[in-house]
Amino acid sequence: MDHPMKRVAVVTGGASGIGLGVARRFATDGHRVALLDRNGPAAEAAASELASGGVAALGLEVDVADRSSIEAGFTRVRAELGPVEILVTSAGIESFTPVNDITAEGWDRIIAVNLTGTFNCIQAALPDMQAAAWGRIVTISSSSAQSGAPNMAHYAASKGGVIGLTKALAVELARAGITVNTIPPSLVDTPMARHAEAGGDLPGVEQMGRMVPLGRAGTPDDIAGACSFLCSDDGSYITGQIIGVNGGMYI
Repeated sequence: MDHPMKRVAVVTGGASGIGLGVARRFATDGHRVALLDRNGPAAEAAASELASGGVAALGLEVDVADRSSIEAGFTRVRAELGPVEILVTSAGIESFTPVNDITAEGWDRIIAVNLTGTFNCIQAALPDMQAAAWGRIVTISSSSAQSGAPNMAHYAASKGGVIGLTKALAVELARAGITVNTIPPSLVDTPMARHAEAGGDLPGVEQMGRMVPLGRAGTPDDIAGACSFLCSDDGSYITGQIIGVNGGMYI
């Protein structure tokens, strides 16, 4: 397959789960891919896997809640791969805590990673997109921000913030040739979901999957397919949208 429009794509949270699925799909699409993750060795291992398939890939240890870490990461991406034109913000953490037990520190950490971290990465990527008059941004939010979720007030609030941020930036950046959309997954079979299952915070992933109208949990590939489309030239007239990839769990 010929890829005349290879671009540089940055995926945060790229070492596992949804982020890794998106990074793999972008590599298949022919893009040069940078995987940013707070687990540096895992990001480097994932990049090596992609590189072994002939793709230009870079794995970097980056904490999205640390502005200087992001700046250093994007500087390396530009130096080694080129200007950034595609960004998917998949880095995120979750927590299951009754509202009365959410500490100030617990609240701040969720907001710092999920909401401020998303903003930090977008702001770091924007100069390249504005210079090119072309850009694609997809944020990964959560259906918990749409439907609500018990014991997840801080998480749902952070992801609701991501949805609002997405809409605001879509309007502000539209004339710059940059689209901004969000995908709010529901149940996706990822290491994070399995960790929650092991901790007793979620019923079994398979058990929950049977409750989904389509009859199964989502996969990182399901999310990645939608990302691929939104970040392609075919997605050029879609911006500010909430693209639910959730098997019918939230309609």
